[in-house]
Amino acid sequence: MKKTAAIIFRSLILILCGIAIGIMITDSNLTGRSFGSMNEEDKVSRIMQLIREKYVDTVNLNRIQGEAINNVLQNLDPHSVYLPPQQAQSINERLDGGFDGIGIEYQLLRDTVFVTQVYPGGPAAKAGILAGDRVLTVEGKPLSGSKLSANKIDRLFRGERNTTLHVVLAGMHNGKTRNCTLTRDHVDLSSLDAGYMLSDDIGYIKLSKFAATTDNDFRTSLKKLQTHGLQKLILDLRGNGGGYLNAATAMAGEFVPKGKLIVYTQGAHEPRTDYFATDTGLFRQGNLAVLIDEYSASASEILAGCLQDLDRATLVGRRSFGKGLVQEQFPFDDGSAINLTVARYYTPSGRSIQKSYKKGIDSYHNEIADRLRKGELYSAQSSMSDSAFRTASVYHTTKGKKVYSGGGIMPDIFIPADTIVNTVLVQELSDQQLFTAYVIDHLYPIFKKYPTEDDFIAGFNISDDQLHQFILYASNTIKEMDSHELLISKPSIKTLLKAFAGRFQWGDNAYYRTVNGDDVCIKKGMNAVK
Repeated sequence: MKKTAAIIFRSLILILCGIAIGIMITDSNLTGRSFGSMNEEDKVSRIMQLIREKYVDTVNLNRIQGEAINNVLQNLDPHSVYLPPQQAQSINERLDGGFDGIGIEYQLLRDTVFVTQVYPGGPAAKAGILAGDRVLTVEGKPLSGSKLSANKIDRLFRGERNTTLHVVLAGMHNGKTRNCTLTRDHVDLSSLDAGYMLSDDIGYIKLSKFAATTDNDFRTSLKKLQTHGLQKLILDLRGNGGGYLNAATAMAGEFVPKGKLIVYTQGAHEPRTDYFATDTGLFRQGNLAVLIDEYSASASEILAGCLQDLDRATLVGRRSFGKGLVQEQFPFDDGSAINLTVARYYTPSGRSIQKSYKKGIDSYHNEIADRLRKGELYSAQSSMSDSAFRTASVYHTTKGKKVYSGGGIMPDIFIPADTIVNTVLVQELSDQQLFTAYVIDHLYPIFKKYPTEDDFIAGFNISDDQLHQFILYASNTIKEMDSHELLISKPSIKTLLKAFAGRFQWGDNAYYRTVNGDDVCIKKGMNAVK
C-alpha cells in the first residue's frame, strides 16, 4: 500500500516539478518546435532533457529539481518538505537509533580534531579511545589543517560495517601517541539525555526525541531508577521536537491504563486510526509531572496532550509549539525523500493542537519569536490572550478541566522563560563551542581531583578567577562583548562551564545534573508530584 502511494505521490510531485521548471524556460526559445502529443510525465522528462542538452549554462539539475519540489510542498503546509539524500540519511539515522561508524563526537580546534565524546559500546570505546584524545592521522595521512571540514571528517569516521580504519592518536594527559585499528560497526544513539534521582523518591528522565529506541531507552532508565527508590517521576520534554508517532504512543502506554485512547489520526485519504494503551506499562500509578516548552512539538505534544486529557500528569512549563500534523516519508532511489503530511492527530478529548499556517511559511516559523515579542513567554495571562486561544474551541479532560485546541498545549503550571540563562552572549559562546574548547585547553587537570561524577557534581564549582580566565580566552574569538550582558550572564556562564566539563568527562548525565541544579521548572515539577 505504501509503495503504491509512494509511486502516486512521486508522479504528482514530478508533474508539479515540471511545471515549476518549465517556467524557467522562455517561450521564444521553443517557437516553431512541437513535442507532439505527450502526457504530463513525458513533458517533465522532455523538459529535463532539454535543460540538460540545450540550456545556455551548466546547471545542477538535482538542485533545481529539489528546490522546485520543495516549493510545491511548502505551499501545502509547513511540514511537508523535500529532503536531499544527506539530510534524509541524517534524519533517519537520528530517528532509527544509530549509524554505522566508529562512534565518537569531536571538535575541530585550531585545525586539530579532538575527541569530545565516545559512544558506549561502539568501536572507539572498545578500542580505548578517550575524550580529549587528538586524532593525528587517518590511514597514514595527517588529519589537520585549515581545509578540514565537518563533512570531510564525517566521511572518514563513518562508513559501512566491517570496514577498517587506521588512526594515530595522542592522549590528552600524557601526549603519548598510539596506533588504533578500528572496525566500523553499528553505533547506537540513545533517545535519553539524562536519567537520575532528584531526591529519595523522585526520579528525572529527559528525552531528546521520539525515535525507534525511545520506549526501550525509557524503560531501561526507569527500571534502573526504581532500584534507587523511584516512586514519582518528572519527564522532561522541553526542546523535544518529536519524531515517530508510534514511539509517542508506546511511551504513553507506559503511563495510562490498558485500553485507554492515546491519540487518533485522520486525513482526507487516511481513515480514522485509533491508538490505545497496551498492557505493558511500567509507571501507571506514581505521581507524574511532564515539562514542556515552546520547542516541544509533534510526538512530544501527542504524549503531553494524552496525559493532560486523561488527567494522568501535571504539565509544567510554557505553551508547546503547536504541531498537530502527521508526516509519512516517501523515499526516492537516489536517497532523497519527501516528508508528506498525510493526516492530523487528535488528543483523546478530540482536540487538534495544530497552530494556523494560513499566513504563510515565514509567519509560521516566526511564530515563536512573535510569542517572545508579545511577552507570552513571560506571562501566563499573555499566553491565554493569544488569538489562538481567544477563538479556540474548548474541550474537557476526563475530570472536566478545560483544555484548548488550535495553538499548542497549555501547561497546568506556567513557568516564565529565564532571560538570564538564554542571553545572546551565552548563545554565542555555545555556538562557537568555546565551553568545550576551554575544557580541552585549560580545565582538564581538575579531573584528577574528582574520580567520580558524584564527587565532581558535589565538590567542583567555577571560581571567579576561572570565570575571568574564560572570558579572556573567549575574547580571542568573540571580539566584542556587551558589558551589561556579560554581567548578567556570569552565573549562567559559570554553570555551563561546569556542565560542559562534566559532559566531557562523564557524559550527558553530568551535564544535566549541573544545569538542572537551580531549574525553576524542575522545582515546580517536584512540588507537583509530592
